[in-house]
Amino acid sequence: MLLKRLTETNGLSGNEKEVRNLIIEEIKDYVDDIEVDRIGNIIAHKKGKVDAPKVMVAAHMDEVGLIVTGIQESGLIKFTAVGGLDQRILVSKTVKIGKDNIPGVIGAKPIHLQKKGERKKALQMNQLYIDIGVDNKKQAEKVVKIGDYIAFDSNYVEFGKDLVKAKGLDDRVGCGALIELLKSDTNISIHAAFTVMEEVGLVGAGPAGYTIDPDIAIILEGTTCSDVPDVDSHLLATELGKGPAISLMDRTTYFNKNFRDIIVEVAKENNIPYQFRRTTFGGNDSGKIHMAKEGAISATISVPCRYIHSPVSVMNKNDYENAKKLLKAIIERIEKGGIC
Repeated sequence: MLLKRLTETNGLSGNEKEVRNLIIEEIKDYVDDIEVDRIGNIIAHKKGKVDAPKVMVAAHMDEVGLIVTGIQESGLIKFTAVGGLDQRILVSKTVKIGKDNIPGVIGAKPIHLQKKGERKKALQMNQLYIDIGVDNKKQAEKVVKIGDYIAFDSNYVEFGKDLVKAKGLDDRVGCGALIELLKSDTNISIHAAFTVMEEVGLVGAGPAGYTIDPDIAIILEGTTCSDVPDVDSHLLATELGKGPAISLMDRTTYFNKNFRDIIVEVAKENNIPYQFRRTTFGGNDSGKIHMAKEGAISATISVPCRYIHSPVSVMNKNDYENAKKLLKAIIERIEKGGIC
């Protein structure tokens, strides 16, 4: 299964090579040109009978994780975050370090040795370490070095009613949807960008947008889902099972209203459930792509994911399937013209 392979492949920001190789292998027989630019983005072109408007579809390859910053005399590993992480989710998680996937466990001072005040506070990252099962620094340095990336050890699991648990759903759901679009038949040319380092500042999006210079850009994402207890209704960004989310605005983009209205129209015409991403925090690759060169009309279509940026993100398979259907229907609508 494509999404299982995508999520179980490690690809932290700045270290997307394994994911990049997987994607190239998947799309190479379905596109006319593939380029890996100097920063690591995949830029692919699927030629169609119609070349205008120039359509760019983007998804980022990277995921959040950790990086080794020190090795203590005891052999325990110190680390810091790569991308936005909630420090409270880290303790007791299993991880894989470096290219050899050295197994480790994130540990902390035992609770019965913590002071009363310490027990009442969430553990900070500087209080944590990774235990790789060695006795000293010399042994640790044989298998781990400063600068090694640290990925969460988490498998793709289907459970409950149409739910999936996996790491990296943000944004392997987007990568999966874009791969399947490229494998499908389209009359209009598609310029695809699988970008790097979105999680650390939309780094790959700018060069990709500048290279492609699109008229229309569609960004595919995994986005936060807040349908859990003790969240005020006005803070419910998205909800599982209610369809792909169409963004209104976020920290980096005010999305084109006319294009958004057309997407809603397309969803209704094709009986595809949809919802709006109702909060505005965060941002995605649109923030850089829609400003490249002369600018582009942009939209973001997202799959809601609970517990995002953690080893146990959860999505509804129907939302993912409907996001793919909506993407294909939008492309077919663009082929008819009248959007830009």
